[in-house]
Amino acid sequence: MKLGPAACAFAFFVAASPTAISHDFWINRGQYRDPLSGVHCCGPSDCAAITPARIVVNKEGYLIDGQELVPFAEAYTSEDREFWRCRKADGSRRCFFAPTMSF
Repeated sequence: MKLGPAACAFAFFVAASPTAISHDFWINRGQYRDPLSGVHCCGPSDCAAITPARIVVNKEGYLIDGQELVPFAEAYTSEDREFWRCRKADGSRRCFFAPTMSF
């Protein structure tokens, strides 16, 4: 069975970006909103997974790259056990998702 160009492109996209599919599945469909402004967390290409190595958890919240602190009260629980940051057009944070922490 031969695949057409569109089917090939879709297959490549799915294979190359499992996080994009995961993001589309739960952040988009979850109707999550910025806890401060009420704006939807997800729009076209505005959410990205963050590797755990970039996150430090301290008593105040999640510190991303040693620069941006996300208070615990402003973080959502990640449905796929990954860290995610959704940004506004200016690059500032709209929403942050973190896996449930257990100690």
